[in-house]
Amino acid sequence: MASAVRYLVFDVESAADGQLVSKLRYPGEGVAPDEAIRRYRQELMAKHDSDFIPYTFQIPISIVVAKIAPDYRLIDLVTLDDPHFRPHMITERFWRGWEAYKQPTLVSFNGRTFDVPLLELAAFRFGLSVPKWFNTSAKTYDQPRNRYNLESHLDLNDVLTNYGASRFNGGLNLAANLLGKPGKIDVKGHMVQDLYDSGRMSEVNDYCRCDVLDTYFVFLRTSVLLGQLTLAGEQELVQDTKEWLTARVEQQPAYKLYLEHWGDWKNPWSPASE
Repeated sequence: MASAVRYLVFDVESAADGQLVSKLRYPGEGVAPDEAIRRYRQELMAKHDSDFIPYTFQIPISIVVAKIAPDYRLIDLVTLDDPHFRPHMITERFWRGWEAYKQPTLVSFNGRTFDVPLLELAAFRFGLSVPKWFNTSAKTYDQPRNRYNLESHLDLNDVLTNYGASRFNGGLNLAANLLGKPGKIDVKGHMVQDLYDSGRMSEVNDYCRCDVLDTYFVFLRTSVLLGQLTLAGEQELVQDTKEWLTARVEQQPAYKLYLEHWGDWKNPWSPASE
């Protein structure tokens, strides 16, 4: 099985550590963790028009990983440490899984800016060793953390923006919608903290599953863009994946939600579109 996995398409959801926020942002004030988070979010909104707390104050609460074969076929989609969702175990299983599958290419959307730094810091926080990822003895280009090493980490946002030369306004939501896929449905990223605080982890995990599916389809089209996959081959994989999801809707409600918002890409090269 390990040799069959060539890519790991993943997404991370996180929540702020209220005790850490209280201690560092409001030292000596005795601010309760939930109040510290609320207060910090208000301050951020007032300054930046966004209440998203920096990843350095956050812990992973949900990671979904799609295992992808060398021919780009979806093998499986898993939620780490389900049903416990313990941050230290989520982190450990992500990095150990990457090692167990012989270091396949990580595929993300904007993961180089957020998801991977969060998981690296979580490994630091929880005392985990990840020597194959932090391979500082290798030549610079061959080190997995090298920004331009696409064999280790393919950040689709980097590809579409030429490594930040432009801004990809609309993010994953826009990229998915260009392909007819759902994008953001009921939950948006800024809602995760409140859902977590309310104990609504099933909604957080469903949101993460749908984001991974969107990322997978954007990955397929990016592979067409890079000349690594034909358009016809991509369209076959899209239909195969739809059938894969349909066969599992009874097991996973998130797939039912995703399929209810499914859209087919309108092929301008098809004779039917003329």
